[in-house]
Amino acid sequence: MSRSSYPVDPEREPDSPRRRIVTEIDPHSDAVARRVESIQNLDRELRAASRSLRPERVSEALDSPRAHYTRDRTYFLRESELETLTEVGTFRVVAASDLARLSYGKDEARMEREIGRLAQHGLLSEKPMYGPKSERARLVALTKRGASLVRKSGSVSDDQAIYYGFRKPREARHDADLYRVYYAQADKIHTAGGRTRRVVLDYELKRNLNRDLETLGTKGRSHQALEQIAERHRLSVVNGKIPVPDLRVEYTTAELEAKHLDLELATRNYRPRALAEKAKAGFSLFARSEDASRLRRVLDQQEITAVILSL
Repeated sequence: MSRSSYPVDPEREPDSPRRRIVTEIDPHSDAVARRVESIQNLDRELRAASRSLRPERVSEALDSPRAHYTRDRTYFLRESELETLTEVGTFRVVAASDLARLSYGKDEARMEREIGRLAQHGLLSEKPMYGPKSERARLVALTKRGASLVRKSGSVSDDQAIYYGFRKPREARHDADLYRVYYAQADKIHTAGGRTRRVVLDYELKRNLNRDLETLGTKGRSHQALEQIAERHRLSVVNGKIPVPDLRVEYTTAELEAKHLDLELATRNYRPRALAEKAKAGFSLFARSEDASRLRRVLDQQEITAVILSL
């Protein structure tokens, strides 16, 4: 992803070098159009093929700005800034502290410069969050314009959803922590020689699942019908329901085998029955360190053998 954005309106700078180049070359000529389209398609394919949410960021001194376009504006973004927009949009909301640690290699100063520029130009927004003990954190999310820029940049595959805006304030902390859950598994995938291909949040999983369930109606939901729909979405039926994970990570192994992991961030508010269903569905369970021991006791009481990993 990339870093530094400056809106430019060449129509207001008639004497700028960029304006002079545009007037000297006919942008509507067939040869230019074909060449531009070819370069853009190649760039999009290379980005999608090599995408990994743990990029090695280019040195800031070597990370030159590059033009990116929305419907009505042009922005010059560093590659690192585009990477940040892509990561934030993939997870909807991310804590700034986690972004600095996991994505910027603890280079907090660089992160602050870059998200500051992105926010200044209306591509990223910030919001304070208060935890149960009144600890304060900063959350970041894309604006609608930021999401549009990511999509048009070709930095993500066509099937990767990009989100914007803050939703469900009560769940903001939980949603932000999914970024850490992802990296806990992504590091293992990358260490084993695999590559993450796509991240699917529960919003998308539930939407697609409910679309199929609606075709059954309320009277046609036999166990066999549920099993067929669950299998279609690579899920399972537990107690007459189809549990959905918080996060799915689709990846390829070092042997180029396509696989996925379903991850769940459990909290102390989970009821024993709901936690048991998530475990029986085969999800990898995570919990914040302050919740983990309590949730392990709940599973023991349910006589369910499952591992709960601490964040």
